Amino acid sequence: MKTTFVALVALLGLCSATVVQHKLIYRESIKMQMMRRGEWGAYVQHKAALRDADPAVYANAPQNVNDFGDFEYLGNITIGTPPQPFLVVLDTGSSNLWVPGPSCDGSCKGKREYQSTKSSTFKANGKPWQIQYGSGNAKGYLGEDTVAFGAVTEKQLPVPSTTFGIATHISSDFKNDAAEGILGLAFTSLAVDHVVPPLINAINQGLLDQPLFTVWLEHKGSANDVGGGVFTYGAVDTTNCGPVIAYQPLSSATYYQFVADSFKLGSYSNSKKYQVISDTGTSFLGGPKAVVAGLASALGATYHSNDDSYYVPCATNIGTLDITIGGKVYSINPVNYIVDVGMGDTCVFAAFAFNNFGFGPAWILGDPFIRQFCNIYDIGGQRMGFANSLQAN
Repeated sequence: MKTTFVALVALLGLCSATVVQHKLIYRESIKMQMMRRGEWGAYVQHKAALRDADPAVYANAPQNVNDFGDFEYLGNITIGTPPQPFLVVLDTGSSNLWVPGPSCDGSCKGKREYQSTKSSTFKANGKPWQIQYGSGNAKGYLGEDTVAFGAVTEKQLPVPSTTFGIATHISSDFKNDAAEGILGLAFTSLAVDHVVPPLINAINQGLLDQPLFTVWLEHKGSANDVGGGVFTYGAVDTTNCGPVIAYQPLSSATYYQFVADSFKLGSYSNSKKYQVISDTGTSFLGGPKAVVAGLASALGATYHSNDDSYYVPCATNIGTLDITIGGKVYSINPVNYIVDVGMGDTCVFAAFAFNNFGFGPAWILGDPFIRQFCNIYDIGGQRMGFANSLQAN
């Protein structure tokens, strides 16, 4: 009798698992907005001056919280009972969820704030919390409540007993952005204070059909505040994505980190193996300075030191940017690696140089790669899958 009961419980658990699609809203990233307004160069110089004035601020940032994003694809979530809505960055390059709280200083002005006193499912934690990203920071305290993926008007994935940050301060980078918070989708080992991320919590509770999710990003050009794609939790997206080309094992289950074999564009190629990550929170490709410079040179792009960017005529087309992963060549079309930021016939090569100082990944495969290929984040199998994105452009 006991065996029958256990089997019935297991069967009910399987029946309750689900697949949920999380619709995205596309906004130009902060970087592209500032480029369009002619402000990016001044911002780059400002960041450099801050780094020179107090390098310890950057040197001492805990490594396990560094995110490389400048953010553009946003999604709706709710927190609490009854649900309180928030618009957040869906970010595979970090692992913590946070939203503004009622005691947030003036930095949260204009954003919706989570009210714990209005939720019957809130549990106090109170532990202080802070996070440093590549493009800003936030701090506050921790709380616990039901977090639901998706808007109240959509099919939601509610995840009870989820720990998240309630911000008392956010930096100016976030203050001026449409997002009200960030929902990190990477592994617990990357999370500040090793808080279990909402999606990992959902998997641990058996709420999904499969312990994975698929990201399909639409190419929207200069459009803003429009549909931007879909995150599919619990299944491979076979509607917006072609058959899986291949899977690549993760080399580190912190970020979604794996090995790339080579990079090639035009006459330039580099066959050194690099640690790379897939990051929905980064709107460009990031890599070692010498390699990015080689790719840009082959493209005929001109480097502008004042805003640390490579400019190229919009009509440039020397073929695909080829990235080899696991022996498979993944070719990114010019429409995805040459970005129109509203400067007439001049566009931007969607790549930037960064120094990982020998720690963590050497390359960030951001949105140009993910728009070209659906990325399947197989958490249970600790591997990445890639499939052609089914979109006309």
